[in-house]
This record gives sequence, structure tokens and C-alpha cells, in this order.
Amino acid sequence: MTETVFANARLVLPDEVLHGHLVVRGGRIAEIGEGAAPRSALDMGGDYLLPGFVELHTDHVEGHLYPRPRVMWNAFAAVTAYDAAIASAGITTVFDSLRVWPDKRAIEMAGDAPLLTATIRQASEAGLLRAEHHVHLRCEVAADGVVEDAEALMEATDVRLISLMDHTPGQRQFLTEEKFRSYYKKKSGLTDAEMDIIVTERMKSHKLHAGANRARLVALAHARGIALASHDDATDEHVTEAVKDGVAIAEFPTTDRAADGSHAAGIRVLMGAPNIVRGGSHTGNVAAESLARRGVLDIMSSDYVPGSLLLAAFALPGLVEGIGLPQAVAMVSANPAAAAGLADRGRLAEGLKADIVRVADAGPAPVARAVWRDGERVA
Repeated sequence: MTETVFANARLVLPDEVLHGHLVVRGGRIAEIGEGAAPRSALDMGGDYLLPGFVELHTDHVEGHLYPRPRVMWNAFAAVTAYDAAIASAGITTVFDSLRVWPDKRAIEMAGDAPLLTATIRQASEAGLLRAEHHVHLRCEVAADGVVEDAEALMEATDVRLISLMDHTPGQRQFLTEEKFRSYYKKKSGLTDAEMDIIVTERMKSHKLHAGANRARLVALAHARGIALASHDDATDEHVTEAVKDGVAIAEFPTTDRAADGSHAAGIRVLMGAPNIVRGGSHTGNVAAESLARRGVLDIMSSDYVPGSLLLAAFALPGLVEGIGLPQAVAMVSANPAAAAGLADRGRLAEGLKADIVRVADAGPAPVARAVWRDGERVA
């Protein structure tokens, strides 16, 4: 059985940072020890070894498919480039967040989930992907046809996570119509007249479909054993609804109240790592750092910048008293793994998958120098 020994490393374990060695055998962590390795080993030069990151919500792949507005790239090339970016950032398990959002009027929101799931599966079966990929469907509950589209994807691929989303003006992230208009005009370059049409159609669609679609998606997820996330919760009512629906993850709650209520109810609170790195939300919502200070931040997601997980994990201990590196690293590894029901990864512990990230922290920012998945180097 193939064996690899890592020595002279700072091992980020669940409860401590240990200067020692780690042995990988047969794709699993076989031994962890303090001090020098008992046999020939790879010298890590005092670098950190972290568990591979588990990413639950990244729509970064869609940026590779559409590198510019109205420009669609080769899907296979987009997926493999995205995978390389993910792996080189230390992410060894990724839930590809794919939009089930059939909005033909909005730029790049036509719904490319069938193409992307098929392409990811093709690349995976060919042995060309570095990270382990799972499917996360971002379902816009107010969209006509979203349930049928999601169900078709569940039949075609192994869906592991569903986000219940509602981007209607006046709802959740966009509690005012003006906030909705401002955000999408900047993002898409649409005119006021074009935005008028979208706002009117979104409001009408929400009234017709949102309640029934959410109930049907929740029922589908429970019947198939798929984890649920509630997106952009803002109020006590949203939290109550999430609890009723059996939601496991609160994705990007927009207010302190929603985050506190979710955490108190046993729903894991997920926030964007870019929020930590930038010092706040780019949309003006609650700051992730403030949630961490109150002990209600459970999981960090790279969202739109894969490298933000590493930056945030190393930044958080310096920002929040009481959070050490092991606790911060757990937010990008052990905690998301547990939320997704993946008990075989997310920690440096004997018997678990040898998903490992070597990190140098000698410069202005930490750098992922090498990444292994199942004991095989992938970046």
C-alpha cells in the first residue's frame, strides 16, 4: 500500500496546532504524531497542513461559462478551468451551485444547469477533475417551471443540496424594490424600461408560484434525502419557515436577527468568506465578522472567490477574540462537511480521507503551496 509521510509541519487539528508529522496510507490518514517523523518523509519546512476545504456554495463555475456578458465559453474547457481554480485554492470537495432559475429576460440566467451537470459528470468520469464534485441546485421558488426543472436534474444526476431562493423585489435580500433595481442595473446594464418589465414580471410570478413551489421543493428534498438551505433569510418569519421546512443551512442571512434565530434553532449559519476578507458585505447586508463575534457563524463559503476561504480562515483569528486557527479552519472544512452529511472528511484525523492543504504563511497573505485529495497530489 502506497505510503506518504509529511514531516516538520504545523498540523491544524480540530483542537490544536501540533508541530509534528502525518502519515498517509491508501488514501487515508494513517498516523498523526508530535515531533520528527519515524522514517523517511517529505519535509514541509514548517508550513501548515490543513484539512482540505469543503465548499458548499460557489457559483464560480458560471463565471467561467460566461466570462463576459453575452459570451458563452466552451463548456468542457470552462468546467476544467473552474475545477483547477477550485483545487489550487485548497478546495477538495465542492458543491457546484447551479442556477435553476429560468429567467429568459435577465442576462445569463437562462438556466445552464443541465449543460453544466452533464459536463461535470463527463469530466469526472474521464478522470480529469482534481476536486470531488457534488451538485447543489439554487432554486428560485418564484420562477414558473423551477420544480419541474429541478426534478429533471434530480433524475439525471446526484443532487446533494438544494437552496430555496427568492430574489423578488421586496423579498429577503431585496427588501425594497429600489435595492433590487440598483443591484441588477449595475450587474446587467439593463435600461430603466427593461428593469420595469422584469420587476413587474417578478412580482407577478412571486404571487402565482412562490408558496406552492417552495412546498413542492421541500417535499422533493425530504423524499430524496437531499439537504436543504434557506437563502437570504431576513426576518423571524423566515427563520420559522426554515425550521418548519427542516432546513439544515442558513445561507447568507441578511440580518443579525435572522442569523441569531437560525443558529439558536440549530440551523448552521453560512456566510461568504469574501465578507470576512473585505470587512463587510458588498451588498450592504450584515457583516460576517459581527456574527463571528457573537458566536453564530458556523460555515464560510468562497461564493465568488475560491481563494477567499484560505484568506478568511487565517484572518479570522486576528479579528475575533476567542476564535483560534483550528476553529476558523473548521468553518471551511469540518463544519460544512458535517452539514452536508460527509463524515469521512473535513478534519486531520486518523481514518479520514487524506484531503490535505499545505499552506505557507510567511508573506502578506497565506498561500496554498500544494493540495492532496485521497493522498494524491492534485495541485
